[in-house]
Amino acid sequence: MENKPTLIIGASPNPTRYSYLATIKLAENGHTVYPLGIKSGKIGDHDIILSEISNVFIHTITLYISQKHQKQWEDYILKLNPKRIIFNPGAENEELFAKASRQEIECLEACTLVMLASGSY
Repeated sequence: MENKPTLIIGASPNPTRYSYLATIKLAENGHTVYPLGIKSGKIGDHDIILSEISNVFIHTITLYISQKHQKQWEDYILKLNPKRIIFNPGAENEELFAKASRQEIECLEACTLVMLASGSY
């Protein structure tokens, strides 16, 4: 499987959160993970990043924050110009979806965990 470096926006140190599970499963499947959140902590062996990262190739951004909270990250997300953005359940955002699509970024309303389990990631 191809490594698809993934930025997880909305990463949480709480093991019951889907962003936590996705970070673990992505790493287990050989993907480089960058968990970006607002609370410090760890997800497995990965420290949660508390600020924007740069100078790194991001293939996929998977969103675990609501549309309301995405506004502050929108410019950053588009500037990273990933190959795709996954809008997980609860993170749907027609406006960002349209803006990213105009930049030829593949946008999916999907679940990262389901995609990993089905082999479609």
